[in-house]
Amino acid sequence: MEFDFAQLPAQDRYRLLVSFVAPRPIALVTTIDDKGGHNAAPMSFFNVFSQDPPLVILGMQMRPNGGVKDTVANIRRSGEFVVHMVDMAIANQMIVTGINFPSDVDEIAFAGLTPVSSVKVAPPRIKEAPCAMECRVAHTIEYERRTIVLGEVVQMHVRDECLDERGRYVRPETYQPIARLHADNYIVADRQFVLKKPEDLAHYEIAAGYADPPAVKTGS
Repeated sequence: MEFDFAQLPAQDRYRLLVSFVAPRPIALVTTIDDKGGHNAAPMSFFNVFSQDPPLVILGMQMRPNGGVKDTVANIRRSGEFVVHMVDMAIANQMIVTGINFPSDVDEIAFAGLTPVSSVKVAPPRIKEAPCAMECRVAHTIEYERRTIVLGEVVQMHVRDECLDERGRYVRPETYQPIARLHADNYIVADRQFVLKKPEDLAHYEIAAGYADPPAVKTGS
């Protein structure tokens, strides 16, 4: 099948893109409004883009009526937000925060989650999340119906049991984030496996059949 995106309606483009670019990690994003009220919303147009500088990216669409979503308005005003990764322990609460509440509703409290003061930004982090990244806006790109935000991570909180004793490597049996596939379908990272690159190019070429193996010496 072929799809000409110049001719395809936006909803069909969305359906194809999110169905095949998957699984996509979920960012549970907290912000604060102009009165200091808490806001939380999940986003699956999200990823990490760089470690130097440490950047995450969010893609946020306008409301169906053309209005600006609370998360976008809060980020534009304050320039700060917190990204949380989501595991099965808070999956149901994450879905609740995605309800289209009135602006004055505290989604963190409504979902039964616990706000905790951040270290370097004003929006709170969520205590129950396995990982939280405090962010400041680095760049914003505005489209007609979408706002793209690049956020620089300035502080990271990780639940102790998610990392090994040295704090270097994730424990896959403990940290199992969920991700979105398509529509209401999600997946959890509970079946992980290891793939390692060949040690050198010559080894790869031989294994792939691109080069002849070394000649075997025989006795004279």
